[in-house]
Amino acid sequence: MSETLHELLHRAFPDATELDVADRTGGGDHFQVTVAAPALRGLTLVEQHRRIYEVLAEPLADGTIHELRIRTKGSP
Repeated sequence: MSETLHELLHRAFPDATELDVADRTGGGDHFQVTVAAPALRGLTLVEQHRRIYEVLAEPLADGTIHELRIRTKGSP
């Protein structure tokens, strides 16, 4: 599942300078995502996280993702 989430995020943020998806528990449903991308620059933290939630809306809605931790930052 990590690979699928990584691909979704990569499509949404192709110019990301940092993009990581980690399975926190090994069970395939608790993830930590880190995204640093120019598209996030100038947005508040809440707006940055909303963008991530939008990208991952389907796996969140269908229960594939049970828990999601997000780290974001706008990059130059």
